[in-house]
Amino acid sequence: MSTKRYKPEQIVNLLRQIEVEIANGKTTPQACRDAQITAQTYYRWRKEFGGLKLDQAKRLKELEKENSRLKRLVAELSLEKQVLREVAQGNF
Repeated sequence: MSTKRYKPEQIVNLLRQIEVEIANGKTTPQACRDAQITAQTYYRWRKEFGGLKLDQAKRLKELEKENSRLKRLVAELSLEKQVLREVAQGNF
């Protein structure tokens, strides 16, 4: 299978589709094959997105992206602060 990036909305829709197929009597591997994903991917997505609605999944991804951006900013500012402290002490 080729690598394809799914948006959170697509993931939630696929999870719902697979759950409906499982409720109609298909096995999990069969339903996953029909959706063109692996069973491992299904279980990973279900762990992360299970029970979320479309807008909640989208908001979750936005918050994760913002969180990583803020962590990078904090790391950069901490490094700058440390360099300025060393320069002020004359240890350069």
